[in-house]
Amino acid sequence: MATQLKSIRPLHDRVLVKRQEGSHKTASGIVIPDAASEKSDQGEVIAIGAGAMLKDGKVRPLDVKVGDRVLFGKYAGQIVKVGGEKLLVMREEDIIAVL
Repeated sequence: MATQLKSIRPLHDRVLVKRQEGSHKTASGIVIPDAASEKSDQGEVIAIGAGAMLKDGKVRPLDVKVGDRVLFGKYAGQIVKVGGEKLLVMREEDIIAVL
């Protein structure tokens, strides 16, 4: 599985993100079923593209790097399955902040 992730390289300004697992238990100890829990809006950057192509043909490098924990919109990105694991492919502009 790790070798499959290393072989994936997003193109241009796209980023591959592994969504952080949300807590399935409240502070008081109540267990929340998967169907009722919200998806996390945080994740770890697994791979990045070379950068955004500008109109003059130059490439602008990305601000995020592999290993960064990022915050993104709830509906950002496209879900892809790699080695049985669900990952998100999104544009760098969909990332709101680096944590």
